[in-house]
Amino acid sequence: MNYIQTMRQLIGNEILMTVGCGIIIEHDNQILLQHRTDRDVWGIPGGIMEPGESFLEAAIRETFEETGLKVEQLALFGIYSGEEGFATYANGDKVFSVQIIFYSSCFTGQLIQRSEESHEHRFFPRNNLPQLNVHQERFIYDWVNKVSLPVIK
Repeated sequence: MNYIQTMRQLIGNEILMTVGCGIIIEHDNQILLQHRTDRDVWGIPGGIMEPGESFLEAAIRETFEETGLKVEQLALFGIYSGEEGFATYANGDKVFSVQIIFYSSCFTGQLIQRSEESHEHRFFPRNNLPQLNVHQERFIYDWVNKVSLPVIK
């Protein structure tokens, strides 16, 4: 059982604060997005930091688990918080998430198409993005608009 499952047993659906860590992976001026299995939306690879992990370790671990890629030479892209961090999931769970987002264009490995959390992974150009995960739009659009790094919101 992971940290989130343990906390949910203790607090039920009440607000849980989490730290999400993800990586904007760019190749040929395109961003890597994953099509989620739980919702019909696309977003960057990443997930929740586990106790004892660093931001970097969590982002690298989650990205590898979801994509099969080993990402290197990460730079801080941005720290995102505020009202946009609140969410209520279909099962009633409430969360407030702070997002630590990294950027890299250096990766190795074979990109997997299906994982427990994804139907597909694909690179998209800035001017042709699919339907995005509303909780990730802020940093994806910051990438689209080439906002100066790092972003703190």
